[in-house]
Amino acid sequence: MTQDLALSVILPASNEEAWLGDCLRALFASTPVSGGAEVIVVANGCRDRTAEVARDLADLAERSNWSLIVLERAEGGKIGALNAGDGMARGAVRAYLDADVVVSPELMGQLTAALQSARGAAYGSGRAIIPRPRNPLTRAYARFWKNLPFAQSVAPGYGLFAVNAEGRARWGEFPDIISDDTFVRLQFAPQERIGVSASYSWPMIEGWGALVRVRRRQDAGVTQIRQRWPQIMENEGKEPMGFSGILRRALRDPLGFAAYASVSLAVRLNRQNAQEWTRGR
Repeated sequence: MTQDLALSVILPASNEEAWLGDCLRALFASTPVSGGAEVIVVANGCRDRTAEVARDLADLAERSNWSLIVLERAEGGKIGALNAGDGMARGAVRAYLDADVVVSPELMGQLTAALQSARGAAYGSGRAIIPRPRNPLTRAYARFWKNLPFAQSVAPGYGLFAVNAEGRARWGEFPDIISDDTFVRLQFAPQERIGVSASYSWPMIEGWGALVRVRRRQDAGVTQIRQRWPQIMENEGKEPMGFSGILRRALRDPLGFAAYASVSLAVRLNRQNAQEWTRGR
């Protein structure tokens, strides 16, 4: 489609009525994006009021100078939702946002400006903040996880990532894969990734069993990409942790290490059901 807006936000949402309102209200409270912005909510396979929650905010979107499109699909599946939203998008910059993420007012403007001014293909994200989990084990896990090399890398992009027009041209439709965010991030070398200072809130899933399910799926997603597109794994650019790095982090936070290690061990011992869709939080 014609690129007549600066920014399109594609927001797949399956049974997200509890989260979507806060996500959209934060988006509409953003500092105005020069050149205009739209959000395309793709309600896929919903059995709740996800689509209605989005439509109820149409007046707020209009007052905030955002275009709001709500697309309903009977079929579930995030990949189908991403492709459907992308097919309707009019923005030169494309952002892909999870329904449980709450952006800060400055983030979308900063991301759009940074990607528009980049020379060549570029990928970007903001600074993720994990709200304090209720579950003590999840708190310990999150504390350790956010200090790992991936979480400390430039623009890891979990929950929110964006690309400019040249970057979006690096792949066609989203393939049928487990980990869409990893697939997109690895289309870009580390020097092509941009991290802006504005933040967003990304909640971590609560409880040991849920963490195991999510981690199993994440690992399966990386394995799938490594098998199908081994060449893009060269773009990982993640600092290897090594034994000394693990030991140093374990001594700094023994409880966090114990929580993280217990989840990792459970995933290694049982890799079944990795294909089941599981929320990241």
